[in-house]
Amino acid sequence: MSAVVEARAAARPMVHLRGVSKVYRRGSLVIPVLEGIDLDIEGGAFEAFMGPSGSGKSTLLNIISGLDPPTTGRVEVAGQDLARLSEGELARFRSRHVGFVFQLYNLLPVLSALENVELPLLLTGLGRGERREHAEAALAAVGLTHRSGHRPPQLSGGEQQRVSIARAIVTDPSIVIADEPTGDLDRRAAEQVLDLLTELHEHLGKTIIMVTHDPNAASRAGRVRHLDKGALS
Repeated sequence: MSAVVEARAAARPMVHLRGVSKVYRRGSLVIPVLEGIDLDIEGGAFEAFMGPSGSGKSTLLNIISGLDPPTTGRVEVAGQDLARLSEGELARFRSRHVGFVFQLYNLLPVLSALENVELPLLLTGLGRGERREHAEAALAAVGLTHRSGHRPPQLSGGEQQRVSIARAIVTDPSIVIADEPTGDLDRRAAEQVLDLLTELHEHLGKTIIMVTHDPNAASRAGRVRHLDKGALS
């Protein structure tokens, strides 16, 4: 890549959406979810999205991460026009650029914490030993080295969410997408998770995009945006 092309790529926002709309169809029924969304998120930002249930927040996250294509509009993430990528290319794009943190953790109960964290690395070219080293480092980053051999049912909710965050960052992604990451946690565990997300943003320069109903969680973000009836403000 030439210096000019690299400079242009660096000048782009991490997330660039123009005219993004999403409509779901169930038979003859048309359900509009997002309408004409324009959005720029700079690299290294921490942004929160709030809004009532059904306002399109999770759909927007799915579009940004390449899990769901828009009905209309342009989506560029990390310099990639997602519409130009095949399904296989999208999977590789996500494994390289996007880490996911979900409200209900989505950990496999039959695997240990360490094995759950290692899972995204199976899509990479790393050998078994390297995968294990990366997973151990990610668990250490969230303070759970001492729980690496425990399975999810043996962990508290807060510990499971921290394992989820370790899994999200193990591939060193550009973006961490967190969908209601504190929604199933008590206040103390929620604060620990928010502290981790803040540290990822402030010390590792990760772009954090978080959906939340919790004003306390949203207050950690540098910017709070609101979605209502598919429109962004």
